[in-house]
Amino acid sequence: MRRTPPPAALAVVIAVGVMALQALLLPLFAGPAANLGPRDLPVAVAGPAPAVEAFTSKIESMSPGAFEVTAVADAAAADAAVLDREAYAAFILSPTGVTLHTASGAAPAVANLFAAAATQLGAGTGMQVTVKDLAPLTADDPHGAGFAAGFFPLIITAMAAAIALYFAVPGFAARVVGLFTFAALAGVGGAAVLHSWLGVVGGDRWAVAGVISLLTMAISATIHGLATVAGPRGIGVGAVLILLVGNALGAVGAAPEMLPQPWGEFGQWLPIGAGATLLRSAAWFGGAGGGPAAWVLASWALLGLALVGLGRLGRKEQGLPEEAEAHEAARRLGATVAA
Repeated sequence: MRRTPPPAALAVVIAVGVMALQALLLPLFAGPAANLGPRDLPVAVAGPAPAVEAFTSKIESMSPGAFEVTAVADAAAADAAVLDREAYAAFILSPTGVTLHTASGAAPAVANLFAAAATQLGAGTGMQVTVKDLAPLTADDPHGAGFAAGFFPLIITAMAAAIALYFAVPGFAARVVGLFTFAALAGVGGAAVLHSWLGVVGGDRWAVAGVISLLTMAISATIHGLATVAGPRGIGVGAVLILLVGNALGAVGAAPEMLPQPWGEFGQWLPIGAGATLLRSAAWFGGAGGGPAAWVLASWALLGLALVGLGRLGRKEQGLPEEAEAHEAARRLGATVAA
């Protein structure tokens, strides 16, 4: 017969466990935030070859390791690199001075960083530096704060939908219908608020809706799938991976290259980081540069749905009727809390 540990011992175990979780979360959140800075930010430079070489040496000496400079043929190629999301900015050199083309829609913090670098460059060399924003933020959200703040509720509601479906809806087919219905409605509703009402994202409204649908499906399907195969513990695993780790490394308000590596790159393989990148691509760049992020989100969505199916097969093998799943899930949660 299984013995229940004394209340005092259980209390100590819980305290130690939560403290261990705190020890993991503090550096996860505070570390990247405290070490934000440019790391190999892609930048294009166009102009005469000798000028490009001298300019590249100059900016690399100003901030070693901050920029990854690529020389391009002309101003049109430089602008194409920015608008295709191959570079965050482009310096165009001419006999009369330097023109800096940025894209605030890609990352406001990075655009501001380049603008500050241009000012420093002009003061240090005496050159005239002109700044132009090729993909400006919307007039209703000129600093990009609304985009970052509005992104978080999409994550929370996607998780809430997955958990509610798991506990309240019995049956595999009904749950899958619920996941797809929520994703579709979340896309339409999210675009209506963020694009049409608040105006914090630009671009085509239906493209924005499609990205939000894919993002919410990736999150809700993953959480629901983990719950299906592992019960309430699966919800905890999903919350830690997607919400805590994903939020800390997602660079929603910055850029992956601003985080310590390889964590910035790792964050782009999680739904929050990929979702923010894809939404920016849809809202300000006509989808350019969003292909890898779309594949990441689609992969998470398919993985989640596969886990839902796997969990259903497992329950069939145990002989548990589908209509009893929700009641069994609630029973397991109660048992977990009581333990």
